[in-house]
Amino acid sequence: MEVMQRLSLSAEVVERLGVVWGKSAGKAGGAVHLLLGHLLDTAAVAELMWDRYLAPRTKKLLEVVSGGRGRMLFVWLCAVHDVGKATPAFQEFDAAAAARVRASGLSWRSAALKSKRWRHDKAGGRLLMDVLGPEWRPEHVGWVWPLIAGHHGAFPSAGVLGDRAVPREHQGRGAQWGEVQRALLEVVTRCVGFGGVADACPRVVPSRAEQLELSGLIVMADWIASDSRYFPGIDRIDRVGLGVSRDRARDAWGVLGLRGGWGVLPDPGDGDLVEVRFGQKGRASQDQLVSFVREVSVPSLCIVEGPMGEGKTKAALVAAEVLAARFGCDGVFVGMPTQATSDPMYSQVRRWLREFGGDLESQVALLHGKRMFNPEWRKASAPGAEAEGECCSEDSSFDGIDEDDELYGIVSRQAERYGPIDWFLGRKRGLLCSFAVGTVDQLLFAATRTRHVMLRFAGLAGKVVIIDEVHAADVYMQQFLVEALRWLGQVRVPVVLLSATLPPAQRRALVEAYVSGQAGWAGPVDVEVPEPGGYPSITGAYVQDGRAEVVCRSTESWRNAYPVALEWLPDVSVDGGVVAERTAREVADGGVALVVLNTVERAQGVFRALDARFPGEVHLLHGRLCTAHRADRTAVCLECLGPAAGAARPGRMIVVATQLAEQSFDIDADVLLTDLAPIDLLLQRIGRLHRHEGTVRPAVLAVPRVVVTGVMPGEGVPVLHGGSEAIYGRLRLLRTAAVVERTLAEGGTWSVPSQVPGLVAEVYGDGAVCPSSWGEAEEKARVKWEASERDRAAAAEDFLLAARGEWSRPTLSGLHYGQTAGAGDEKDLEAVVRDGKRSVEVVIVRRRGGGYTALDGAALGVHGEASEHVLDEVLGGTTRLPAKLTKAAESELRPLDGWRGHPWLEHSLALVLGEDGTARLGEWEVFYDPQLGLVMRASLTG
Repeated sequence: MEVMQRLSLSAEVVERLGVVWGKSAGKAGGAVHLLLGHLLDTAAVAELMWDRYLAPRTKKLLEVVSGGRGRMLFVWLCAVHDVGKATPAFQEFDAAAAARVRASGLSWRSAALKSKRWRHDKAGGRLLMDVLGPEWRPEHVGWVWPLIAGHHGAFPSAGVLGDRAVPREHQGRGAQWGEVQRALLEVVTRCVGFGGVADACPRVVPSRAEQLELSGLIVMADWIASDSRYFPGIDRIDRVGLGVSRDRARDAWGVLGLRGGWGVLPDPGDGDLVEVRFGQKGRASQDQLVSFVREVSVPSLCIVEGPMGEGKTKAALVAAEVLAARFGCDGVFVGMPTQATSDPMYSQVRRWLREFGGDLESQVALLHGKRMFNPEWRKASAPGAEAEGECCSEDSSFDGIDEDDELYGIVSRQAERYGPIDWFLGRKRGLLCSFAVGTVDQLLFAATRTRHVMLRFAGLAGKVVIIDEVHAADVYMQQFLVEALRWLGQVRVPVVLLSATLPPAQRRALVEAYVSGQAGWAGPVDVEVPEPGGYPSITGAYVQDGRAEVVCRSTESWRNAYPVALEWLPDVSVDGGVVAERTAREVADGGVALVVLNTVERAQGVFRALDARFPGEVHLLHGRLCTAHRADRTAVCLECLGPAAGAARPGRMIVVATQLAEQSFDIDADVLLTDLAPIDLLLQRIGRLHRHEGTVRPAVLAVPRVVVTGVMPGEGVPVLHGGSEAIYGRLRLLRTAAVVERTLAEGGTWSVPSQVPGLVAEVYGDGAVCPSSWGEAEEKARVKWEASERDRAAAAEDFLLAARGEWSRPTLSGLHYGQTAGAGDEKDLEAVVRDGKRSVEVVIVRRRGGGYTALDGAALGVHGEASEHVLDEVLGGTTRLPAKLTKAAESELRPLDGWRGHPWLEHSLALVLGEDGTARLGEWEVFYDPQLGLVMRASLTG
């Protein structure tokens, strides 16, 4: 009221500001909430975000943009987000509230409003154009209005808000509407501290990526301030004020327990950070990375390549600490290739943060669709957090007053809060948590043209980003990874990428994406990316003074290079009988064999044969095991064959596995038998061979040996296993086979790890590798491969965040062009960033008499009800079906009736095995064998 008096607003304008509403009584806890009140509530939340949440680098950005008034500008941007509600198109929505507005003298023709849909976010963008246009420089109007017009998740183009497109009746026709709209904006502007609308004009235009970050933070402030439990309606203008809103915001912040991460992190100094954080003296390759990030003067991309077991992850975490301290980052995101690799990384990051003191370790969010199955997550997170976070709709349609209402709040639990803050576990908000570990998909989602993508991007922009196993991204996923690196480069986020080794073309593409983003280059980029001179290596890339700089460094591995002997074992059978026989011979007198097959059926066949000869000594690991069995067997393998095995290492043990053994599987085998795979993956498997120092081995297995099978070599073109070819394509397999064939002709050994980069570069390069007699077969495979790669890359473009060549445009106007992926939940988003055949997970239960049991026999209720004491047993039966069963599963399976309303089960598909232990899905009969896992066979009645 004091501000309005100083502005000398007329009594009529004050009266109208006292009835223009922002939240209906139904949405605001029983009383209408005035629009001015909601704007000031959001301003008060923004003040707390600045003080207690924003990363130091974000504050520094806003200080530059505002000319030293960063806090005030941020608060203003958040406050004005809903000014478009001061229009007839919105005020019409609630009949009772609309009647008060009409009674104040603001009028409109209701019939005219039905002719066109006009949303308040777009109306707000146009309102700012009109009010700020005469007061601000055009370039600043141009970047600010999209933040307001896009705050409900999608950025419209300027043409949508042009004079011909704007329905004047909807926007507010006549001087009275214009007067109220300008007064509203002026009052809010002065309340937050500016001398007026003109005074609020920024000084510097932020980059497009920086605008996207700010947009996400505006949405965050809006969603917090829109929770009616903490911001109930105030329907009298004399009770509205920034002081009142500050009291409400402080209470809400406290109840929700919102917080940031490190804040201003002290420089860790020049000591051995690996030893400080992990208790192990840093290796040369780890010291090399830390030295680089201590020296580089601007945020950078750093690609770390090194052999398996080199300690890349620990090096990346301590490098993240240095980068955060130097460049004002408030946390870390670690992205992993799969859910299975995310879980142990979650544990490692929590242990790392424990070394900082305080309770940071409890604030780590685990971000993937099956996190509720992780016992450590369930113990560390707040009870019931999954229920609100995972189950609400993401409907992008406009169906009334506020289409995002279901996304605003989450039931808080002030008592017993010992995990990541509940609010951050809601839809689309996980990356806003200062410390997060999840699948790389979380990063890729932030590079998709989806609604509310700004929330995901804002979560990344304040962090150091670490992505492990980068080589695991196929050509489709790489399109999103490259897109993400462009945007992260432009917002100047430090990024650390980890890989065993990368093909030169892939390394170059990653570097070019980041530096083009950092430099703001719109056209094709041609940056010289030298090949590393040794292995392990780092490739650092950044832009300084407008020039791209790429630095390559290499050092010696912590372990000496050792020879690995290769040989062929011809076999392409389904059951792998030859492989089983050879494995049995290898360990006849003891030893540990790792057998990696490319298909589940082949792994099951080899296991059957070996288990008959060595009962109790053979362990099977693949993706069709239920969660409990897979976890138990993995734990046994790590206990017996891991780095701390010691005396627990058995005299004889055989592990039969699929590709699960390629990544984050820290076991030590004496001999490896493996199906042929592309060279980089073959080398990943070899990384499990003679991995740990000091292991006692049988004399006959003292020299590392790899037996390559899944192929029939001969005089002509080798015959490849059909399943392998379906998974990896023919070209890479042929070229890898040619390199193996040549190696055998030249002595039969590889020097590991020293030869690793050269082998990968040779297979993935364009030079001649295959014998001339394979020429026609290789050329056909190349043509097919290149066509497939082009098609897959083109398919990804439909969902990339920015159109080709347009990502460096100056504003967010029109960012959500054309087709926008309106994914309903995380599973749908996974389908956007991964183009493989879709598969679904089911929870296997058994029918017993008149009720059900869990897979392990634990009794459930008559309708499948699962009490808390049997929940682990039920969830332990979660199993992924083969892709060929996806369609049948989605059409035929549903949750059990007793799972309705259960936070972790109500959306789970139940695969019910009958009394005979089988179930039918489409044309297939399936059953679960305790040793083999899920088995499928063609139905005899199909």
